Amino acid sequence: MTSRPQSDEAAEYYFGYINRVPDGDIVGTLEKQLESTTAFLQKISEEKSLHRYSPDRWSIREMLNHINDAERIFAYRALWFARALEPALPGFDQDVCAAAAYADKYSWASHLEDFRSVRQATLTMLRNLPDNAWARSGTASDNLITVNAIAYIIAGHLEHHLAVLREKYGLA
Repeated sequence: MTSRPQSDEAAEYYFGYINRVPDGDIVGTLEKQLESTTAFLQKISEEKSLHRYSPDRWSIREMLNHINDAERIFAYRALWFARALEPALPGFDQDVCAAAAYADKYSWASHLEDFRSVRQATLTMLRNLPDNAWARSGTASDNLITVNAIAYIIAGHLEHHLAVLREKYGLA
């Protein structure tokens, strides 16, 4: 069904995410991430979720909100291209999105529920793609990208931010 994206399936920038993902079934990887990430994030208290490792950095709530927003956007792109729709899709500014979300005003529990819901929706969509849709491509953020690469980017983007939580925020 899917395989590790080749260099012509996404802009070079995205391989920073793609290369964080192990070989194998990408849908299975995304399913495992749902379980392991939920277990990891549930250990964070409401109070701790407001922590910033620096005043100019996102809180843990803001970071999870960003992860959820980005997954929604990437999943929309995957659906758009999987359905063979032609117009290019615009990019998005993560800092504009984060500022407009007011993520710290919402409970940590609500962010966790959002993570589970977004990932479940992504999984449902990907499980139901016809085999030929995975190779379809389109332009987003002025770059050609395949549906296959987007699935890997979703998984790798989460891995990137989990590493930041462990390294910069001191979460084990």
